[in-house]
Amino acid sequence: MSRTLAVFAGAIAGVLVGMQPAINARLGRSVGTLQAASISFLVGTVFLLLITAFTSGGFVSFGHVGRVPWWALTGGLLGAVYVAISLVAVRALGASGIAAVVITGQLAISIVVDRLGLFGLTRQPIHSHRIVGLVLLVAGAALVVRK
Repeated sequence: MSRTLAVFAGAIAGVLVGMQPAINARLGRSVGTLQAASISFLVGTVFLLLITAFTSGGFVSFGHVGRVPWWALTGGLLGAVYVAISLVAVRALGASGIAAVVITGQLAISIVVDRLGLFGLTRQPIHSHRIVGLVLLVAGAALVVRK
């Protein structure tokens, strides 16, 4: 994937994730907070299983799960924690507030992950422009969540 296409695709993913807490919170008002998180993940899981079933290779590679490090299986758990927290926090912060603080935390840890080359990524130095970007994002998030 080209860098330009990756930026565009990432922006689209951001749009979708930005709507998710509000949509899940609405579901939560009807069925309960954790129940909404479970239903949300169930719907997403069914969708992914359908996509997997109709792509080349299908479920064949599921047999390789035993070959990955344990931590490589925690992505779904981390996603579930995100959905559960955002379901509760969106009521206090609104969609823009939860997006601001989530993206700030995401960038902060991503800078560390890149620097240390965690999870198999290539190490990347922490340049001053990344720190300035993070500081500006923290300031922006603070403005968004400010009463």
